[in-house]
Parts: sequence; structure tokens; C-alpha cells
Amino acid sequence: MNYSPYFNKKYETLDRSQIEALQLERLQRTVAHCMNSPFYKKRFEEIKLCPEDIQSLDDLKRIPFTTKQDLRDTYPFGIASVPLERCVRLHSSSGTTGNPTVILHTQKDLDEWANALARCMWMVGLRPTDVFQNSSGYGMFTGGLGFQYAAERLGMLTVPAAAGNTKRQLKFITDFGTTAVHAIPSYAARLYEVMVEMGIDPRRDTKLTTLLIGAEPHSEEQRRRIEEMLGVKAYNSFGMSEMCGPGVAFECKEQNGMHIWEDYYIVEIVDPQTLEPVQDGEVGEMVLTTINREAMPLLRYRTRDLTRIIPGPCPCGREHKRIDRMKGRSDDMIILKGVNIFPIQIEQVLLQFKELATDYLITLETSDSNDEMSVDVELSQLFTDDFGRLQSLTREITRRLKDEILVTPRVRLVPKGSLPKSEGKAVRVKDLRKHF
Repeated sequence: MNYSPYFNKKYETLDRSQIEALQLERLQRTVAHCMNSPFYKKRFEEIKLCPEDIQSLDDLKRIPFTTKQDLRDTYPFGIASVPLERCVRLHSSSGTTGNPTVILHTQKDLDEWANALARCMWMVGLRPTDVFQNSSGYGMFTGGLGFQYAAERLGMLTVPAAAGNTKRQLKFITDFGTTAVHAIPSYAARLYEVMVEMGIDPRRDTKLTTLLIGAEPHSEEQRRRIEEMLGVKAYNSFGMSEMCGPGVAFECKEQNGMHIWEDYYIVEIVDPQTLEPVQDGEVGEMVLTTINREAMPLLRYRTRDLTRIIPGPCPCGREHKRIDRMKGRSDDMIILKGVNIFPIQIEQVLLQFKELATDYLITLETSDSNDEMSVDVELSQLFTDDFGRLQSLTREITRRLKDEILVTPRVRLVPKGSLPKSEGKAVRVKDLRKHF
């Protein structure tokens, strides 16, 4: 069957002028709708701003930022713009550092979310003939139900495997003829490790062709290594529960940045310190405004995620802006000896060595009043325990890390499987420093 290259041609083929005209129309409608929210109504009154004052996209800058703390302070429903009886579902963060953040959805919100994410999956080549397996947790985590409803909207046979139980995951993949899997990058590497243990050759014994990855920062080196291990094309995605979940931005087949759906969101990149806009191509904090949501629209939400807008057109023809893979989070930045370091910089260096596996742990400790960094990284199964080679490898890794991050870490090479594994996002940094 000949399928269209577009899931929703009307919105995917808009040119820049059409995108911006639609954004202004939806922004004005969203701002007026937000006056039903006690939080936004009070905020607009405080700065003497009226919805009618938003006459251009540039006027968006007149609206104050919304933060995660605002969601916590108004917990659970203080930002909602519709009565609770109109809402049909909520998703919530874990709330490990205070009140959780709660996002409400009407039925229309859920339908639009499914459409947006189905559009993403279609863009990378998935079709109703595919068998899609989701290894994300279901429940409050948006990656489970988000991909589930989108895959069903697209028309695929879906396998809601949920998180964990890797041997069962692999049984489903081989028995059901799974062609596409959604997994976080660290778990995709774990799938391959267990395949090797069980004698499964992903190219010979499975029908896997497509992997959808996201939810944790990862380097291009890690993506390419996963592709090589599993014999698939791996496509990066971006989502967050405050924006609804997965489907905010997604790579196309070109794999050169994630298209952010501008009929759903207005994206800004700002300097995380000054909060002033930066030029396209410069890294900064991503700020998102929802313009197609009923229950709980958010205006200028500070995501804390660091990325950049990729300048220039995409060969795929879609003119929706592209954002780069996440460099990290502005609140996850490591400051060591006065140097700003992101874990993704360390990963990029480690994965250049074929002798190393994909799991590593950065530990920060205080020794004799000095802050020190150590990096534990697992060896691959291909590497021997030759002591001389281990010493030489350790020295070379240390040198390259120093060149990249400008401080000298203590590098420890550990046997494969030594580092703790997590069913959720991988824990990459442990900060044990004593702050006086």
C-alpha cells in the first residue's frame, strides 16, 4: 500500500508565514482562555497586562515566565483553566523534592496529544503494518500511555510491555515480530546486553528496524552505538509531562535535529542567567508556550532543558523549527573548581572508546577541602583484563576528559555489570560533596 509521507499534511507542510499566523491566532485564544485560571488571571492583573495587548508574537515577551515552582505552589489544580469536571485524566511527577507537578487533560487534550505523537511516529516511517512495543512505565509516567494511544491512533498493533523484565521484553520482540520499540537510551543498551547473554542476534532473530529514544540526555555517540548493536535506526524525541508528554519534538528520517510542532508550541531559547533571547544556533534554556491545550495551558514555561534552534532548512521539507538534542539541564550543570561541566560532555568522550560499555557514573566528593571528580566506567565484553592495556587506556581517557572539561578526573575502569542498574532513567551523577 502506498502511504502518504505525512500523517497530517495540512499542518506538517505549513510554510513559515503560515506557521506564524497560526501561532498568533492560537496564542491570542490561549491567553484569553488563561484568564479562567486563578493563577494567570492574578498574574496578568499584577503587571496590568490584558489579553488584548497581545497583538503580535513579539508581545509574548511581555508575559512573565511560568516555572515548575509555580506548579508546586498552586498544587494541585490552581493553574487549571477549566472546571475539574471537564478533565478526564491527570499526570503527575514523582514530587521527590516537594509537591509533585500535576497536569490536567480534557478529552480534546488527549486526542490532540495522540495526534501529535502519531505524527512523530509516522514521520520516522512507522505505518499500520508495524508492530510497536513500548517499554516505558505506564501510570503517572507519560511515556507509557502517550505512546500507547499514539500508536493505536496510527493503526499499529501495540505491545504494552511496560518497564523492566528484560527477558520477557525479548520474548515479546521475538515471538510477536516487533518491528519498533520505544525505550530510554540506557535501557536500549541493556536490551542488547541481555540479547548477547541469551544468544539472540537482533539482525537474525528479530524483525526490529526502528527504535524511538528519549527521556534522558544522550550523545550522538551513544545513539550510533545503539544503532550498531541492535541493527536499527534510532530516532531522538523530546517531551515532558508539563507539555503533555512525548511528542513535543521528534527527529525526521534525516536525523539532524528534532522538529518541534509549532502548531502546538511556541519555542524560545533564552540565556538561563539573563533570561534574554539568544540567537538561533546558540545554546540556551528552552522556554515553551502551549497554544493548543484546554485544561492547563502554560505560558512561557521554563523547561530548564538546554538546547539550541538549528539554523537553516531541513531536507525533509518540513519548516517547523528544529531543536538540537538536549545538552543537559540548567539545574543539572556540575560546577567543579569554577568550571561548568555537563554530564553529556563526559559521555561524548567515553563513547569514543570501543573498549568501553555505555554505563558510567560520575561521583563528586570533597577531599581535604577540595572538590574532586571520579568517573567509573564499565569495560565492554570485548576487552581483555590485560593490566598494561588497562593502565594505558585509563591514561588516554583521563587525558581526553581533561581536554574536554578542563579538570582532571580520577578514572576507574570497572568490569561490565559492576555499576548499579535502574529500571528508569539512568543515574549518571552522584554528588557527595560537603558544602559549608
